[in-house]
Amino acid sequence: MYILECSNGSYYVGSTINLESRYEQHQNGEGSNHTKKYLPVTLVYHEKFQRIDDAFYREKQVQGWSRKKKEALINNKHHKLPKLSKNYTQFKKNPKE
Repeated sequence: MYILECSNGSYYVGSTINLESRYEQHQNGEGSNHTKKYLPVTLVYHEKFQRIDDAFYREKQVQGWSRKKKEALINNKHHKLPKLSKNYTQFKKNPKE
C-alpha cells in the first residue's frame, strides 16, 4: 500500500505487488486518471504486506481517512490516529450545537 502526493497537494492511495514499477507508471502518466492529471507525483508513504489482498484492504481503509489522518500516518504520528478517527460531532460540548 502506498500514498503519493500529487502536484496539486492531493494524496493518492494505491496498492500494488511491485511498487517501483507502479510508481514509474504513475510518473509516466500511465497510472490512475488522478495522478495523470496532477503530475509529477512523490511517494510519501508505503507499507509492505505478504499478501496483495491485505494491501488492498489497507488501501481501502486509508482511502476513507481524512487528509489530517493520512498526514498523521505519513508523518509517523501514530499517536494521533485514534483521535483523528473520531467523528467531529464527538468533539462538540453540546450535542445539539
